[in-house]
Amino acid sequence: MEHLQKNNRINNIISLPFIGILIVPFLFLDICVEIYHRLCFPLYGIPIVDRSKYLIFDRYKLDYLNNIQKTNCTYCAYINGLLKYITEIGAQTEIYWCSIKHSKKDAIYPEHQKDFLEYGDAATFSNKYKQNLTNLKNKHE
Repeated sequence: MEHLQKNNRINNIISLPFIGILIVPFLFLDICVEIYHRLCFPLYGIPIVDRSKYLIFDRYKLDYLNNIQKTNCTYCAYINGLLKYITEIGAQTEIYWCSIKHSKKDAIYPEHQKDFLEYGDAATFSNKYKQNLTNLKNKHE
């Protein structure tokens, strides 16, 4: 067992630079998406996504974690919360710009696409598109 713990520590130390360096592109992505979100959503009439529902930092308060574990938990909370937050911004953007299902039937699609217009359904496109926009704008009221 001690041998496994020693190996895990070595593996964690080896992987640290590869995990740590990812903070740079994630911070850049965060800044770029936030600029888009705060500038464009008001122009589109889409409600701003509540960032605090996605980025939750609370594990560092747990007394039974050491400082390294608290740091790791905070890092993971940021990255995973950011990805969920950006996914929601992307979903609302997709609803606004193109709420049409894809043609591929056996793919895995996100929940927000369930009400999208069927691929190739030109006859109902205009009405369904307007309905989706109305639903999006009323989503947070």
